[in-house]
Amino acid sequence: MKLTKLLSLAVIPLILSGCTSNIVVTNQTEQTEISFSWWGNDARHDYTLDAIRKFEELHPEIKVKCHYSEWSGYQSRNNVQMVSHTESDVMQINYAWINQYSHDGDGFYDINQLSDYIDLSTFTEDDLAYGMQNGKLNAVPIALNTMTVYINESVYSEYGLEIPKTFDDLYKSAEVMNGKNYPLSMAKKQLWFFVIAYVEQMNNKKFMDNDGNILFDKSDIQLMIETYCNLVNKKVIPQVEYFDKSEVATGKYAGILAWLSDANSYCEGAEKNGYNIVVADYTTIDGNLKSWYAKPATMYAIRKDIEHPKEAGILLDYLLNSTEMASYQQIEKGIPISSSAREYLEKNELLSGIQYDAFIKMNDTKDKLDVISPFFENEDMIEEYMAVCNEVLYEKAEIEEQAETLLETLKSK
Repeated sequence: MKLTKLLSLAVIPLILSGCTSNIVVTNQTEQTEISFSWWGNDARHDYTLDAIRKFEELHPEIKVKCHYSEWSGYQSRNNVQMVSHTESDVMQINYAWINQYSHDGDGFYDINQLSDYIDLSTFTEDDLAYGMQNGKLNAVPIALNTMTVYINESVYSEYGLEIPKTFDDLYKSAEVMNGKNYPLSMAKKQLWFFVIAYVEQMNNKKFMDNDGNILFDKSDIQLMIETYCNLVNKKVIPQVEYFDKSEVATGKYAGILAWLSDANSYCEGAEKNGYNIVVADYTTIDGNLKSWYAKPATMYAIRKDIEHPKEAGILLDYLLNSTEMASYQQIEKGIPISSSAREYLEKNELLSGIQYDAFIKMNDTKDKLDVISPFFENEDMIEEYMAVCNEVLYEKAEIEEQAETLLETLKSK
């Protein structure tokens, strides 16, 4: 009799587990299992895992299966998963992926349908517009991002120079520094943004439209090439191939162009060495701010065929709006857009430092910043541009011919 009863009890969980792949029974509490994925470094993985454990304590009816890795691995796996429909239920996505995987708005779940579980009132309509596709809310931005100019005021002061505001200011600073220091420095993608900003301002023309069509002509492309060569030859910046992040900390690079979200990563070393790093104005030709772009740093989306939308919505609200997540994440993913998360950080005096200064600069001028096209950061276009620039820089090719070839190449990407 006792043996029969024990066998019956043992069979129950097997029957339950055979019914569905993501409903489990733990301590007589039925749990719905959903998956969540993100990318980042070890520090991000650690605090996110801690935050998810806290979420499961608050919601014992939900079990979260976590998938995470560094960026390159995450991106390559995501490409496969989106095609094979094996992506996570809730996922961190790149802004460009909305167009890539959901051109018609049906590639991700419409988050507006989960307004009973997600408080979207903590975001403005302009904020949510970044995630709208064909009338559907495909994703919600976590934080906004823009290229920002960070200047080592200590080094500039040694030369008797003011903080640069214009492109001419940078060239004049290079004349004074005479190669001993560089007025500015940047990696490849940052250079792409910087040069396009200059040409757009100079020629009063947009580089591309929101659908990814190139609007520049041959003369604009030629100016893009000339601009990089001038920046290098006149020692305003080091060649991007030789960019060395550690030289920001030493003061060799007296400035750097970097994402707002990367402010601490690039500037902390210099600050620890006693330098005063400040957020400069966005560089312009004549003080008229245009051709600087903003975008979501990262976003959260929900898979289109989600089996348990309610539970996914509860998790997403926790990730975006909860004080618990805000306390774990703070500003590691950027200054949060969610008003409730930001209010928590302000109340607990967790908003300060160079990244917050960069956020204030962006927020004060947000209405003047352009919304970036999802096609703008095409890596193939950037690599083709750099290859042509080096051909001209090393006098291996004529600029007019290279400009024409590059334009046709960019249009084909």
